[in-house]
Amino acid sequence: MGIRGLLLAVALLGVALLAACSPPGTNTEGEGGGGGGGGGGKEAQQVVEETTGGSMEQAVCDVPPPNISLQDAVVGFSQSEEETNPFRIAETQSIRDEAKKQDVKKLIVTNAASQINKQNSDIRDMLAQGVDILIVAPYTADGLEPAFQAAAEQNVPVFLIDREVTAEPCENYITFMGSNFYRQGQQAADLLAEATNEEAQVAILEGTPGASVTTDRQNGFVDQLDAEYPNMEVVASQTANFVRTEGQTVMEQLLQSNPDLTAVYAHNDEMALGAVQAIKDAGKTPGKDIKIVSIDGTKGAVQALANGEMNGVVESNPRFGPLAFQTIEQFLTGQPIPQNIIISDRIYTPQNAEENLDVAY
Repeated sequence: MGIRGLLLAVALLGVALLAACSPPGTNTEGEGGGGGGGGGGKEAQQVVEETTGGSMEQAVCDVPPPNISLQDAVVGFSQSEEETNPFRIAETQSIRDEAKKQDVKKLIVTNAASQINKQNSDIRDMLAQGVDILIVAPYTADGLEPAFQAAAEQNVPVFLIDREVTAEPCENYITFMGSNFYRQGQQAADLLAEATNEEAQVAILEGTPGASVTTDRQNGFVDQLDAEYPNMEVVASQTANFVRTEGQTVMEQLLQSNPDLTAVYAHNDEMALGAVQAIKDAGKTPGKDIKIVSIDGTKGAVQALANGEMNGVVESNPRFGPLAFQTIEQFLTGQPIPQNIIISDRIYTPQNAEENLDVAY
């Protein structure tokens, strides 16, 4: 492993023990926790994932930190989408809350409104305002290279949350913090298989085209069906851009073109809730006539699950504030930071939904 790898393994193990969090995908019901965004929810926490070979060692970026403390830093946060989605509301609030808690000198927040060109412009504007550190929630996997290059030219480290990019780490960013989206897709497939007794005609409501989360949630779900559930067939798959109104409209169309549809997998809760309404409008019972599974863990979806209108929800935790600022602090003090920090997510089921409404966002 070598000295550097050994030190990293020890550091990662220490963080995992301090976090005392469960492996991804386990049900962590009953946990309390802080974190912003809706109050009462569990903050995103780091877990150490085993690689294929079972090693704890992960690649790190050999990038020298700026000579500044977190309390003296100007931090910029580039949000990708307008805060109409509960995930984005909780995520931004968590960043704001933790910046205040850590007594950061100044936090600058921008919103790209689902436009990659605007996100590039937003980041350049923050650099012009003298930010020392950048936290970025990318809109799509590609397209932010100009902003990353501008940050590198000014020696401003970039920390990614919630969505990955295709740009090379180290040259463009220090680390990515987020969920294992592929695994989320697999878990959604397992939940839907349980709800349908492993036999279904499935429609998929896809998220934003080009986003890493969309690609991975789609591939994880489809691959899991192919590998484990031969009697579950995907008969339609169409984007609804993570938007509730689009989810409803697309679902209305899919119901007309696929009258024998028995199940829906939505890449996020907002589209799933739109599908719930469309199914009701079609005179069918969501959660019974047509089973529904989605990903996010919003309060609206968990309530629908408790009401019997949905059949499973995989959490995607948006409360990145504590983890993001903890990671930045570790970087500034010279500790090795893995290029990927995967967080723990819970599973909501009909059996635990009611008791976990207080931790949904």
